[in-house]
Amino acid sequence: MRFIKLALISFLLLFIVVTAIGLLLPSTVIVSRAIDINAPKDSVYNKVKNIYGWREWIAGMDKPEVNITSPTEANLFGTKVNITNINDTVITSTWLGRKGSLQESVIRIIHYQNTPQIVVQWQFTESLKWYPWQRFGSMMNEAVTGKQLENNLAALKMLVEKK
Repeated sequence: MRFIKLALISFLLLFIVVTAIGLLLPSTVIVSRAIDINAPKDSVYNKVKNIYGWREWIAGMDKPEVNITSPTEANLFGTKVNITNINDTVITSTWLGRKGSLQESVIRIIHYQNTPQIVVQWQFTESLKWYPWQRFGSMMNEAVTGKQLENNLAALKMLVEKK
């Protein structure tokens, strides 16, 4: 009985310490990448303004598990994607994961007037709950999501610059 009591108290104290440390980590995680592209703004905009254009430059969009239902809605491997706002410089979408995690994606097209280059900036924002496993797990977002954003933006650059 003593051993069980000691184990329960130790587990409770460990959980409290880990939760307290987790609460010191940020509750919002933003992963952002940008790339310079030498192409007309219109050619880039046509590839990012709807989900059908994403098929050409986002890895995995050509798989059978991807179900595009409209230019603004798709199911990507169980993640529901909805484009919520489109204008000439910003495309905003929400990504709802299988387990209910919600992320907001923003693609910005920035054109500086006296240069032939444009900058495409893509960011994901996720708000986390207080759970320590979410807070500690978010440390991997930068490594995993960041690399995917870099690869996809590089594919977009190659696609629009070759035309």
